[in-house]
Amino acid sequence: MPDSTPDPGIGRDEWVAREATLRGDDAARAERLWRRLPPKWRFGAVVAAAVLFPVVVSSDYIIRVGVNTLIFALLALGLNLVVGWAGLLDLGYVAFFGFGGYAYALLSSNQFHLHWPTVATIPLIVLASALLGMLIGWPSRRLLGDYLAILTLFFAQAFVTLVSNANRITPPGHKGAVNFTNGPNGISGVDNIHLGSLTVHTVRGYFYLTFVVFVVIVAALYSLNNSRTGRAWRALREDPLAAQLMGMPVNRLKLLAFAFGAAIAGLTGTIFVALQVGVFPGNFDIALLITIYAMVILGGAGSMTGVVLGVVTVNVVLEILRTPDPARWVFYGLVVAALFTWMRPYRRLALVLGGTVAFGLLAHFLATSLAPAATRGAPLGGGVLGHLTNHWVILLTNPTTVGNIAYGCLLLAIGFLTQIKGFWRSVLIVPTLYLAAFVWENRLVTNPSIARLIIVGALLVTLMNARPQGLLGTSRIEIA
Repeated sequence: MPDSTPDPGIGRDEWVAREATLRGDDAARAERLWRRLPPKWRFGAVVAAAVLFPVVVSSDYIIRVGVNTLIFALLALGLNLVVGWAGLLDLGYVAFFGFGGYAYALLSSNQFHLHWPTVATIPLIVLASALLGMLIGWPSRRLLGDYLAILTLFFAQAFVTLVSNANRITPPGHKGAVNFTNGPNGISGVDNIHLGSLTVHTVRGYFYLTFVVFVVIVAALYSLNNSRTGRAWRALREDPLAAQLMGMPVNRLKLLAFAFGAAIAGLTGTIFVALQVGVFPGNFDIALLITIYAMVILGGAGSMTGVVLGVVTVNVVLEILRTPDPARWVFYGLVVAALFTWMRPYRRLALVLGGTVAFGLLAHFLATSLAPAATRGAPLGGGVLGHLTNHWVILLTNPTTVGNIAYGCLLLAIGFLTQIKGFWRSVLIVPTLYLAAFVWENRLVTNPSIARLIIVGALLVTLMNARPQGLLGTSRIEIA
């Protein structure tokens, strides 16, 4: 896949551009090998894998996950344009996504008995989304940082409030109230996408349609990023004042970034609503914005390849965490991976892991012997890992209260570990790891909605400590 981080790039000297090479670690070597491949080869590999995906997969559920991943990828690419390239902290991005979805629903459903052809509806919505992006960007073109974030966040919340209450609006000159959006109940029965005589009505069809749109957007963004506008956006991101002093039209560049990002989000909204056959206010809440930002940050803001990799990582992890058994593998796998990454030498790691196993066995034996009635919790899941943890972790009969207290203690223990070093940190890691397993098995694994957010948050924190620039982002060194 084409990458959006040229070398050395705007705002970084040659030494900074070669920073990963100077590090010489495994991640840097893998990144260098990937970057050495011609962009067409990288992109071709991704295209080939995606084309074969519905062929080798027979489950409609898994294909639906693939469609959702592509939708998230489109949203993340649009946000990356605004945040990663132009450096604008836009917290109202999901409102453009919702605008595209609601516009398609109004023009292609029985809400007003309009069933416009898709070839006319989608281009109109994309253009309207771009104009809305420019309209929102116009009053915020002089704002930066927190002020821009507050203004755009207000826009996102205002949009959700509007569509939730637009079922009783009285237009000027109209005698009665008009139901525009059906309020909290949303609009259902949205038409499928029609392309001439072809109607897309299956999950596989929407996968291929979304993938074609994804390929077109990636190609367009790759060309745009290598154009004068793309280079100007990166200069704007690094230092707006310096860019303005060099004669760049800073305000116009901001408006263009808002317009292009909004157009991509609006286009994605039409596909999402047609796939879902309906649209509801809850589809565009703050949780969606946080998820998209997590994908962009995880992959590396500014890198198209990194952003897509972040999307795949986060979305796959979120899907795996829906059921206890795969979630258990992810949890313990992340714990072990974090220990292998940070703990040196390895004999110290072996002592910590061995001590954790011994500590758990002893705690399990004492708890089941001294309080058998309170430790008769139902075994969670099966498989090898489930069988082992059921005989290692204390499973409480009524875990709610004790589990909540243990969760608070775990947070305090983690905070305390960050303040100590040396021998005592190694000693205290052992009960902390076991406490984490206890909280996971008794409270989190049975609440997948909470566990998913915690795991993704831990993944972000871990990565940001190891690679602040994200998986494929480029390191930037600021001189005070």
